[in-house]
Amino acid sequence: MPTDQPTLDPAEHYRQIELAILYHLTDPQDNQPLWSVDDLAREVDTTDIMAYVHPLQRSGLLHRTTDGHVFATRAAVRQIQLVGHGVI
Repeated sequence: MPTDQPTLDPAEHYRQIELAILYHLTDPQDNQPLWSVDDLAREVDTTDIMAYVHPLQRSGLLHRTTDGHVFATRAAVRQIQLVGHGVI
């Protein structure tokens, strides 16, 4: 039975979750909020948050603390300032 919604490309779905993470970590009013990894996982509705955190960390867009928190790097903040917060 066909559905009205098109199937989302897996790469596009992954990109949207990465963007959602960056948007949460670069709140326009707060600039660089600190999030626990667990809270961020709940907010973006994923059970495998580290599959997104590790690549963002390796690419220099977020930092992770030893006690399980993440925050955006200055590069990520500047990128979001340039392109703006979008609607996912």
